[in-house]
Amino acid sequence: MKLNNVASEIEKMEALDKVGDSLGGLVKKLIPAGPLKDVLSGTWLGHQLHPLLTDIPIGSFTSATLLDLFGGRRAQPAANFLTAVGLMATVPTAAAGLADWSDTYGAPRRIGVVHAAANAVGASFYAASMVARHRGNRFSATSLGLMGMGVMSLGGYLGGHLTLVRGVGVNRTMTEDPSSDWSTAIADDELAVDTPRVVEVDEVATLLYRTDDRRYALSNRCTHAGGPLNEGEFDDSALAGPCVKCPWHQSVFSLDDGSVLHGPASVPQPTYDVRAVDGKIEVRRR
Repeated sequence: MKLNNVASEIEKMEALDKVGDSLGGLVKKLIPAGPLKDVLSGTWLGHQLHPLLTDIPIGSFTSATLLDLFGGRRAQPAANFLTAVGLMATVPTAAAGLADWSDTYGAPRRIGVVHAAANAVGASFYAASMVARHRGNRFSATSLGLMGMGVMSLGGYLGGHLTLVRGVGVNRTMTEDPSSDWSTAIADDELAVDTPRVVEVDEVATLLYRTDDRRYALSNRCTHAGGPLNEGEFDDSALAGPCVKCPWHQSVFSLDDGSVLHGPASVPQPTYDVRAVDGKIEVRRR
């Protein structure tokens, strides 16, 4: 059976929903919306933190296993050190992954459960390998490391499936391509103060919002998971300026420049220049 068929079968396993919902609820309690969630989601980084962190345990474990197989006895101290580094790096890597996964539902959540389980089992093999190293049993250490690498390879494949096939963590506005020329959006008198409107501009759902002294325009599709921002909460009195909170996962964006004020979003919201000409509101890609 091809690996993509394996992933498809996992997506259909409704029995995983109970585990996923229980674990997801626990993660939400341990990592609620706030500064820690923002850090783990990569709000400060410009994209998700988890993919960046995975390089450390994967690289460390892979290097340790290669040294076990081909480095000889002189390479054992380095292999031992790399295994320890991989185990330590697994903790923040898993935390960042769980923070992202907790915002998923349905098929992606099921894939995420198996992805996390595979990586946990793989890390357990490397932990057992670490114990064998301390006992001086090189054969057992190498064998356990190889088993860990095998299981984590499956986990890595499923992680790639989540991103590349299911689009978890992908910027939901990346395919939007509005014109850089001014385009008419709506009649100026049709946009009331503090009343969001969504209009199609160059085939892009565009959110328009008006305060007492200014008009704003930005993509209506949340960059994090595609939530409709017009259904969210608007705050004209925030210290950072007018902002909108996505109704799906509570990411907060500045209406002025689209910057992420609070995660889990990590990619800024596309914004538009706005002007009023002859009683009409015109916008263009900023």
